[in-house]
Amino acid sequence: MFYDGPDGTRPHAVGYYTRGTGVEMRGRRRFTNRSDVVTGSGGDAYSKDNGRSWGAWNEPAAEEVQGGRFNGVSWLTPWVDPGSGRLLYLGAGNANVFYQSGKAVDIMKKYFLVYGVSTDGGRSLAVCEPVIQKGADYTAEHPLQNHWVGKNCVYLGDNGSRPIRTRAGRILVPIQYSHPGPDGEYLNLGGGYTFHDSAVLIGQWGEDMRMDWEVSEIVYGNPAKSTRGFIEPTLAEMPDGRILMVMRGSNDKKGELPGHKWYCVSEDGGYHWSEVKAWGYADGRAFYSPSSMSLLLSHSNGRIYWLGNICAKNPLGNSPRYPMVIGQVDEVSMQLIRETVSQIDTRTAEDAASGLGKLNLSNFYGYEDRENGDIVVWMTRSFNRDKGGKKIFNSDAYVYRIEP
Repeated sequence: MFYDGPDGTRPHAVGYYTRGTGVEMRGRRRFTNRSDVVTGSGGDAYSKDNGRSWGAWNEPAAEEVQGGRFNGVSWLTPWVDPGSGRLLYLGAGNANVFYQSGKAVDIMKKYFLVYGVSTDGGRSLAVCEPVIQKGADYTAEHPLQNHWVGKNCVYLGDNGSRPIRTRAGRILVPIQYSHPGPDGEYLNLGGGYTFHDSAVLIGQWGEDMRMDWEVSEIVYGNPAKSTRGFIEPTLAEMPDGRILMVMRGSNDKKGELPGHKWYCVSEDGGYHWSEVKAWGYADGRAFYSPSSMSLLLSHSNGRIYWLGNICAKNPLGNSPRYPMVIGQVDEVSMQLIRETVSQIDTRTAEDAASGLGKLNLSNFYGYEDRENGDIVVWMTRSFNRDKGGKKIFNSDAYVYRIEP
C-alpha cells in the first residue's frame, strides 16, 4: 500500500518520470469523497531514486497553476516527450465549474483543453496556454473543429488517454468531445450519463517551446453500440506505422447491449480513422468489458500491452470493474492475444466478506520502469457502499509491479 488517505475517502496516487532520461520522479496524492471530484490533496513530492523513497510531501505548486492565468485547470498525469525530453502537461480548463457544482452537464459545455510545458521536472511551467488549432478560423471561443466553448467541450479521458510520439516525430494526444447537436449545443444521443466522440490532437514543436496543433477527423459515437458514445481513447503505434485506438463504451440504461471495448485504426499517422468495431481476442472471439478506462502501453522489449478490465459475463454500465488484467496485443490483427492475458488483481472472498461494498479496479496509471523494465501500475482498490443515499468510500492506493 502506498497511500491510505483520510477516513471515508477514495485516495489516488501516481508517480511519473519528470525528464527524458534518469530516474527522478514526481509523486502526486489526491483524494475524493464523491465520484470524479478531487476534494483534497495529500501533497506532491519528488523522488531521486526511482520511487524507492520520497522527499517531503508539499502542497501542489506550478502543476496546479492556482492564481495564474488558468486557475482551475485539472491536469492529468504529465508525459515526457522522448524526443525533446520536455515534460508535457495536458488538462481541462474551467475545471472549477465542475468542482463547484458536481454536475456532469457543466463539463459537457464548458471544458476546454490547456497544455503546459516544463523543462525543470515540473517545478515551473515555461508555457501554459489553451490548445488552439492552427488556422485563422480558430480562436479561444472556437479552439478546435467541432468545439465551441460554452456549447460543447473537449477534454482528456483518464490516465490511459496519454500522448504518444510516432516514428515520424508527431505527438498524438487522444481526446474526447461532448457531442454537439445541429445547433452546436451538447446533445446526449445515447441517454446514458454522458455522450462523447473521440479524436486525436496532432502536435509538433514550434518556436519558444510551444506546440502547433492539428486535429484528426472525429470518431463519432454510435448510440446503437454504446449509450455513452466512444470515450477515453488510448493509442499505440504498430511496427508497420498503423495507429490503434481502443475506446471505452457503455451499455448504461440499455443492459441488453453487449459491453465491449471498441477500436479503430489509422493508416496515415492519426489523421483518419477506420470504422469502429468491437475489440476482442486475436482468435476472433469477443470479450466483455465494463465501461472503464484502459491503457495501451508500448514497451522497450518491442511488445505492446493492454491493461484494463475483462469480465466473465455482460456488464451493466460501469460494473463490474474487476478483474484487472494485462495482455499482449497482436501486431498484425491488433487484437488481444488470449493466451497472454493474466490477472493483476480481482475481488476476493475477503473483499466480499468485508462489507465495504462494490470494488472498482480502474482509474489506474501505468508505465515502464526505466531501471528493470517492470510494468508499474498505480491503482486504488476502491470500495464504495451506499448508506442513506450517500456513497461511503473506504479505499487504499497501491503500487503493483508486473514482470513482462
